[in-house]
Amino acid sequence: MKLITDNFLISFLQRFDEHPFDVKLHGKTHHIGEGNPTFIVNLKEDIGSNELITSTSLALGEAYMKGNLDIEGDLYQALDHFLGQMGKFSSDHSKLKKLMFSSQSKKNQEKEVTSHYDIGNDFYSLWLDDTMSYSCGYFKTEDDSLYEAQCNKVERILQKLCLKKDMTLLDIGCGWGYLLIRAAKEYGVNGVGITLSKEQKKIFDERIEAEGLTGKVSVELMDYRDLEKCGKTFDRVVSVGMVEHVGREHYELFVKNAEAVLKPGGLFLLHYISALKEYPGDPWMKKYIFPGGMVPSLREMIHILSDHQFYTLDVESLRRHYYKTLRLWERNFNENRPEIQEKMGAEFVRMWDLYLNACAATFHNGIIDLHQILVSKGVNNQIPMTRWY
Repeated sequence: MKLITDNFLISFLQRFDEHPFDVKLHGKTHHIGEGNPTFIVNLKEDIGSNELITSTSLALGEAYMKGNLDIEGDLYQALDHFLGQMGKFSSDHSKLKKLMFSSQSKKNQEKEVTSHYDIGNDFYSLWLDDTMSYSCGYFKTEDDSLYEAQCNKVERILQKLCLKKDMTLLDIGCGWGYLLIRAAKEYGVNGVGITLSKEQKKIFDERIEAEGLTGKVSVELMDYRDLEKCGKTFDRVVSVGMVEHVGREHYELFVKNAEAVLKPGGLFLLHYISALKEYPGDPWMKKYIFPGGMVPSLREMIHILSDHQFYTLDVESLRRHYYKTLRLWERNFNENRPEIQEKMGAEFVRMWDLYLNACAATFHNGIIDLHQILVSKGVNNQIPMTRWY
């Protein structure tokens, strides 16, 4: 029986033969691909054929989390190899339906969002930079630090929004608040942020007080679906890394609510992880990292924005910037690995290390992208005619 299992597992892994690697299983070494191996997959236990066929991502990811699969060599290099051939993964969506298509109710979405963002400000502060920005940075030079890249990103967004003193700015999914604080201090705007994360709101409130911005900037626990009836309007709206949580069925609802609170002629900047085509997402990522997460394609977001009379002014890809951001996050994470493991446990650390490296590999291979879309509500002839940043 063991021989049959070994043969299936090895034959399954042989499909990923674009670059050479070895597999160690039950005391034997199997070579895959041509040339010297660049890494070794060390399997301490079998992985069942049904698991691999139902979801290659879940089967391999869970094996790594539990320590049944290890990589001898560089984890990122191994993931870059496998995820660069992601079309060879198996995924049975009929068996994974409940996982892949979870409820989009307010209650469930709040649960899904907080399961990721409320695991502890102390945890995030160990590997994010001082701005506490948990989104793609912008590297003006190869030597920019993570902090510099995050400051660059925020400034780039604020410049695109053509802010003026005393304008009002709404941040949908405001995180720990750095963007709004900088907008208020440098541009003199009045800012409001909304989030579902109590942990993020706690830090944001503390920052507002520490920066002397009480009355100038505020943060509310609010679902984006409640914007339409909030009774407020804004000169500018921004959303960074939030639309990925709303689900494909609700992209239009998200845009509709942004439209409802934006003044005529106002600018809306949407910064989000994107994809070339529409797909339901990765099973392992949905189960362990971003429950309910869904990556919009660029074309579907442009289509929905156009349906709501948003005029597209600028589209920019920051895919390679996110790859570099993730590599720096992973470095910071592993520099603090002992402390994180003490707080969160060994399996969590392996899971999160896998997540950061896998994301870097998917950006590197173009499986996912990062786009900033700048649109105006109706025609706006008042902003510069050429790129102003």
